[in-house]
Amino acid sequence: MMDDVEKKSARSSDGGDVEAQKDDQDVVTTRQFSSERRPSPEDNGPEKHATVSTDPNIVDWDGSTDISNPLNWSTGAKVANTSLVIILCFITPLASSMFAPGVPDVLREFRSTTSGIPELVVSIYILGFAFGPLLISPISEIYGRFNVYVVCNVMFLIFTIACAVSSSIAQLIVFRFFAGAFGVCPVTLGGATIADLLTQDKRGLGLSLFSMGPLLGPVIGPIAGAYLSDATTWRWTFWVIAIAYGVCTIAHFFLCHETYAPTLLARKTKRLQKERGNMELRSAKDSGLSNKVFITRSLVRPFKMFFFSPIVALMAIYAAFIYGILYLLYTTFTFVFTEDYNFTSANVGLTYLGSGIGMFLGLFLIGGASDRILKSKAAKYGGGLKPEYRLIPLVWTAWTCPVGLFIYGWTAEYHIQWAVPLFGTLLFGIGIIAALICIQQYLIDAYAQYAASAIAANTVLRSLVGGLLPLAGLTMYDKLGLGWGNSLIAFIALALTPIPLVFYIWGERLRNRTKVTF
Repeated sequence: MMDDVEKKSARSSDGGDVEAQKDDQDVVTTRQFSSERRPSPEDNGPEKHATVSTDPNIVDWDGSTDISNPLNWSTGAKVANTSLVIILCFITPLASSMFAPGVPDVLREFRSTTSGIPELVVSIYILGFAFGPLLISPISEIYGRFNVYVVCNVMFLIFTIACAVSSSIAQLIVFRFFAGAFGVCPVTLGGATIADLLTQDKRGLGLSLFSMGPLLGPVIGPIAGAYLSDATTWRWTFWVIAIAYGVCTIAHFFLCHETYAPTLLARKTKRLQKERGNMELRSAKDSGLSNKVFITRSLVRPFKMFFFSPIVALMAIYAAFIYGILYLLYTTFTFVFTEDYNFTSANVGLTYLGSGIGMFLGLFLIGGASDRILKSKAAKYGGGLKPEYRLIPLVWTAWTCPVGLFIYGWTAEYHIQWAVPLFGTLLFGIGIIAALICIQQYLIDAYAQYAASAIAANTVLRSLVGGLLPLAGLTMYDKLGLGWGNSLIAFIALALTPIPLVFYIWGERLRNRTKVTF
């Protein structure tokens, strides 16, 4: 069946790399470039080159092997940059849930009995995750990724330490929000950074490992937080996060560099203008827009992509709902496994391993196969490395989310042996990692020039749903029970499962017909 679909969807592409040709050092190459021209979604990454012309005033890379181009950096430099981004992207989501087991201690210390505070003090961090990308993404496309990383890393450290020394519940909530708003930086920019460093046919594994952070962090967080809170105090959960992130921040500052091609070429242009005294020089990636217009466009781009690109919008909705279910499930684990299965408060954190094991299985199945699938389909059907090939693993695994929810809900409802509901969460774990990996890879490949904005639109909605859905979760389960409560969200997840197949078949056609420039 899939082969039939692939034959119908395969068509020739306009792609093809054209190498820039230069002979002498720091020669200024050119391309036929209109000041109004915006890179289209089909550009498929910074490795794609336009036709070289003879205009001496356009500054580009010094040929296809220019070592200042991040795509041509040494393996060591690429590994250092990619690895640190992946680690940072693991720690900040870890902070979202690591604090959760210590919430009862916080309420006792601050003598808070207000309804909704326990859920809010945890979820407010994820709401910060929703706010941050609105500024982080466009600013990175204006001033470059590295500077944004540095500022956000330092601010995350400051607000995490502020959480550790909070003297009231109100302070803790405010500091948690800002920690989330700055901590989302590696989640927002990490995928785009990896795309800056690796060509389309080699970035699958890197993006897969990167995608594990926002999922694996919330799995490990409650386990580590439970034991840490029992051994010390809730404040040490923040100190541990601050220490780990501080070490990574220092390493990132000294080992990592700017990767965003437009920023690097803009710097090269300024240097050559000064050296040659030619103020007519401009970057090949210069949009030709004034600073005011460029900043305005960058700020509204994530919203524009969400509202005018059906691919970005529906993929964001799909990812957001699945991600929200993950956090909704996590709100049930404590009371389900302590009250119905007699787990201790320390051991209940181990129940998160069901979904965690599923995520590792999904990573094993998808991470290494993604690039192979992309290249094999391109070789078989021609037409280049189509972004839609990234969706194939999700087409095959989308069913695991609703099936896992049905199993978890009804076996927990009737108190079936604890391993059975955890098997349901394992299936859900496979489905959610497949969704996030494939969707992120697809958006980056399809909207390479504005990958950060596409991911920002996805992250904003995902974080909003992840932060708000758990606030209503316990009420829903109180009214419907675990069986029908999980069945309700499983039916919605089931209704969303055709989305990857729809875009696999018609995604290229939609991208080519999109008239809106971003």
